[in-house]
Amino acid sequence: MADFSEFKGPSAEWLVLDPDIPPRSDLSVEELKRVTNDNREESAAQAMVNEGLRRKVQIQDYSIIARDGEPLQGRSYRPAGVPLSQPLPVYIHLHGGGHLFGTLASEDATCSRIVASVTEKGVPLVVFNINYRHTPEHRYPTGWNDVEDAFVWVHENIVEIAGLVDQIAVGGISAGAQLAASLTLSQLHGENKRLSACPKIQGQVLMIPWLVQMDSYAPRQEMLRSPELSSLVQCARAPILPTSQIQLFSSLLGVDGLDYAANYRKLNPGNATAEEVKDLPPTAFGVAGNDPLRDEGLFYAKLLSENGVPTNINVFRGLPHGFRRFGHRLAASKRWDNVMSDAIIWALSKPSANFFEIKAD
Repeated sequence: MADFSEFKGPSAEWLVLDPDIPPRSDLSVEELKRVTNDNREESAAQAMVNEGLRRKVQIQDYSIIARDGEPLQGRSYRPAGVPLSQPLPVYIHLHGGGHLFGTLASEDATCSRIVASVTEKGVPLVVFNINYRHTPEHRYPTGWNDVEDAFVWVHENIVEIAGLVDQIAVGGISAGAQLAASLTLSQLHGENKRLSACPKIQGQVLMIPWLVQMDSYAPRQEMLRSPELSSLVQCARAPILPTSQIQLFSSLLGVDGLDYAANYRKLNPGNATAEEVKDLPPTAFGVAGNDPLRDEGLFYAKLLSENGVPTNINVFRGLPHGFRRFGHRLAASKRWDNVMSDAIIWALSKPSANFFEIKAD
């Protein structure tokens, strides 16, 4: 039976920072979304300047028409010194934010850091940033459909973005990781023929992934040595993402009354069966130790590893969900950046299957 409680913490580094976190306010969902997106865009813009990222990347915007006729925003980031005549591997990035937060510009620093880091490590690639639609204006399955449509668009326009069609990996952070995991499963087992016709995804990177809705968590929780060891219990009031926040995000998806059986895998990729995951591509995980989502990430990694899927699993011991937002104030932010860029390189390197092994700092 499993027990991942050793990773909970909190870490000594976090205890020093924790008192500086501002208290949550009682904003409306709409105001919370506006304020959060403004803050994310401002932080990204500052990082682009302060970290010298603007001179390291070439940025190009695109318009993608979704299946309902609405335009979606896409943005590519390419190493500044690599000519457009040289096709590169592609990493499709899906941002986090509980399906509520996130904009195209809020991801500029994250995507540019990835490009700069992998280029310095000798593996230049194109990062393609998809701004899928968000709640509460757009409910399930809009975001999931947007990601599928954008993925197909990337394949159909691979020459325009100067990418290699047979070297495309996908990944995301938090809710973005949920969308990436769902996309990868849907390519193998879904009903979208355009998606299935695309060359197989070569790898996926799931950072602090949200993989199971809280009301569907039982199949994994039963594998714990004891119920109170669940991260949903241990980390229920964790900083940044307590379970109350997860419940808010879930409520905005509008899945009440849905034919849940027909949508089960899309909403809960972490509850996939052994048969469903056995042909998945190499998958890297970045998991926060003091995070309600901790166990579902590690259980999914274990499921994949035990069914022949190469896995690369890193745990950030004693740190909460989304800690990277604190940047240089946490030394662990540098490890996050390295784990993410190394994971993309690893996922595209055709690694061999391995045993379930957790690397923790």
